[in-house]
Amino acid sequence: MPTIAVVAAALFDAQGRVLIAQRPAGKELAGRWEFPGGKIDAGEAPHAALVRELREELGVKVQAAQPLVALEHDYPTRRVQLSLYVVERYDGVPQALDGQTLKWVAVADLDLEDILEADRPFIEALQQRAAAAI
Repeated sequence: MPTIAVVAAALFDAQGRVLIAQRPAGKELAGRWEFPGGKIDAGEAPHAALVRELREELGVKVQAAQPLVALEHDYPTRRVQLSLYVVERYDGVPQALDGQTLKWVAVADLDLEDILEADRPFIEALQQRAAAAI
């Protein structure tokens, strides 16, 4: 089974909501929601991939980001190695440059969304992080 290394981002707005993206038609698992990000290119560091993917997908420039969770998930046709980063600072306003629908969601409400199975553990990690910040 092929393994794909992927980075994902938790970007927050001024109200503390996190950004999720809907997979566009024509892509595997279209219509489901995920955290923005994408594949790590061969020889690319995860943080560099995060910066590149968010620039390409959302048009934002990452100023500071810290890793939060790393995990593996098996889909029927592939294994994904996922790393979620919390983007602490960024320049720009996220835009759907990749044809995806974007939505800001309260961290407490993330588990109500149709999030991809591989990304679901990120919800708990973000909710625990939010609870610890109170």
